Amino acid sequence: MTRYLAILGVCAALLVGCGGDSASDGSSAEPRGPSSSALRTKLTEATAVDLARFPKPGQKTLDELSRSLDGAGPQVALGTSIHPSTRTRLAFGLIDEKTGFVYAPSVVYLAKGRKARVLGPFAAPADLLVTDPPFRSRQAASEKDPFAAIYDARVTVDGPGTYNVLVASDINGKLIGSGTQIKVVDGKADAVPDVGEPAPRTPTDTVESAGGDLESIDTRLPPDDLHEDSLADVLGKKPVALVFATPQLCESRVCGPVVDIAAQLESEYGDRVSFIHQEVYVENSFDKGLRAPLKAFNLPSEPWLFTIDAQGRVAERLEGSFGFRSFEGAIRKALDQ
Repeated sequence: MTRYLAILGVCAALLVGCGGDSASDGSSAEPRGPSSSALRTKLTEATAVDLARFPKPGQKTLDELSRSLDGAGPQVALGTSIHPSTRTRLAFGLIDEKTGFVYAPSVVYLAKGRKARVLGPFAAPADLLVTDPPFRSRQAASEKDPFAAIYDARVTVDGPGTYNVLVASDINGKLIGSGTQIKVVDGKADAVPDVGEPAPRTPTDTVESAGGDLESIDTRLPPDDLHEDSLADVLGKKPVALVFATPQLCESRVCGPVVDIAAQLESEYGDRVSFIHQEVYVENSFDKGLRAPLKAFNLPSEPWLFTIDAQGRVAERLEGSFGFRSFEGAIRKALDQ
């Protein structure tokens, strides 16, 4: 298992202690966001990306495009580790050494080599991580935590390979560039169940299977209520939102928030969708290996979200960090099948 992820060691090194779609009834389950009006304004701006504000690459290389911007900016901290060629999703945070997390309208450009054609720009809207107070765990994004959102870009690539990535952000009226790299793998060789494929019928841990010992199957503080159903029992009978995450043991800043988001969305969609939180490690110990459901899904990292339709097929999958908009969109895909 790749125990890695995210926002990650970069956050720890730079900031020690830094700690869409609407529902079918016309309302949105997305929370109000942080109480800070200044932060809410920044997040609103970072969610609305106007592609016309960013240059088209034309015949420029990625290096030339980068030099044409107004300056270099924050570091890119990747929130995804698996980038299949068929449906490539890139999640990331932007971190400034002095000011912390940066939120601004942003896009992504990619190129497979120094002289390769540049792909993009692809919108990378911010996706909120902060839940309403009743749904916040001790490990989650909070009012005092500047890690309030993740950037989420859906990009088109030219097949497998290593890609140079340029993130361009409109910060105070100037276009600022930040760089990183990703490895895109052959989507056909991906062993993780993909959209349209049957989900593995594997038992997941429940309060009943744990003999009532909720803390043995949930490292969230406090434990959540997403352990009533086993996937093996509900698969093919109703839509499912299955979250693989370990809030206390995750080596990133994202496991707590994604489970909290699941808890809040369950309050909105729980009458139509079975929400399941599955912990990652046997006896909640790194040294004892992965629990059986993760092996059944061939998961090499965490966290993951799978939404599954009523026929038992994967409707959407999200790896790494994801926020309310992406999570709710995945739920709606399962409901729409």
